[in-house]
Amino acid sequence: MSTLELIHAAYTRIKPVVRQTPLLSSPFLDEIAGRKLLVKSECLQHTGSFKFRGAYSALSGMEEASRKKGVIAYSSGNHAQGIALAAKMHGTSSVIIMPADAPRSKIDNTRALGAEVVLYDRASEDRDEIGARLSAERGLTLVRPFDEPLVIAGQASVGLEIAAQCDVAEGDVLIPCGGGGLTSGVALALSEARPGLRVRPVEPEEFDDATRSLVSGNREVNERRDGSICDAIITPRVGEITFPLMQKYCGSGLVVTEEEALRAMAHAFTRLKIVIEPGGAVALAAALFHGEKLNGDTVIVVASGGNVDAEMFTRALNHG
Repeated sequence: MSTLELIHAAYTRIKPVVRQTPLLSSPFLDEIAGRKLLVKSECLQHTGSFKFRGAYSALSGMEEASRKKGVIAYSSGNHAQGIALAAKMHGTSSVIIMPADAPRSKIDNTRALGAEVVLYDRASEDRDEIGARLSAERGLTLVRPFDEPLVIAGQASVGLEIAAQCDVAEGDVLIPCGGGGLTSGVALALSEARPGLRVRPVEPEEFDDATRSLVSGNREVNERRDGSICDAIITPRVGEITFPLMQKYCGSGLVVTEEEALRAMAHAFTRLKIVIEPGGAVALAAALFHGEKLNGDTVIVVASGGNVDAEMFTRALNHG
């Protein structure tokens, strides 16, 4: 089965259960951006982020014998909640390895969905090692957050929906980028469904490994591993599977500041009445505050997640 066939097969499986999230717009945001701005609101997806798409795709496409034994995943919170809900819907167990500094609401929500949560120190411990060890000890199936074909195929459904929801023929599609599962999946889907749309990854300052990797041609590593408010998209580097897809199908990356992400969160709430977390707001920040780097009369951005603590959201509103 080709990668594009994998994407369409995944969407067939997940379409009955995922929300087709809306493309929102506001004349006020258009004025700031200097062009038409469309926001794909994945913050309204089940569990508050696009991650549910890939999680459900992975579990629904898994062999039943493996699924019954239970699954394990590592995540700062959004993949965690997606896996926890998908596992619950499939009647199986889940273990989630989460950084101890993840937002408390994400940890609590993951547990509330029935998952066993194992906390680790992302600055000094290796989540891959922990995941491999627990997977071997308990016979669990590891579902990686981005370097997993079935997960990428599920995230790609965002691109299929964008193509179906608008008639924009050319322009930039800005996507918050961590490991590159959403970015590469959407880029691949649009290469077939709407080849005139160019996906561009967006990252926060000091965690711009994807942007640097696309320039150098190698998978660059972030020197820092923690300390950003954009926790949802902080990874050591882009994936082995996702990076070649990004090289083939994506345009250059964009980098925004944390302050710009907070301002974008405030604008999204004020003008679109949606709640976005810092990591999920970086693409909107790029569209609003870095318009000189964009192409086309219309820009599409993905608001990838909305799982934010009240304290951080209040901080963002104060930047409005």
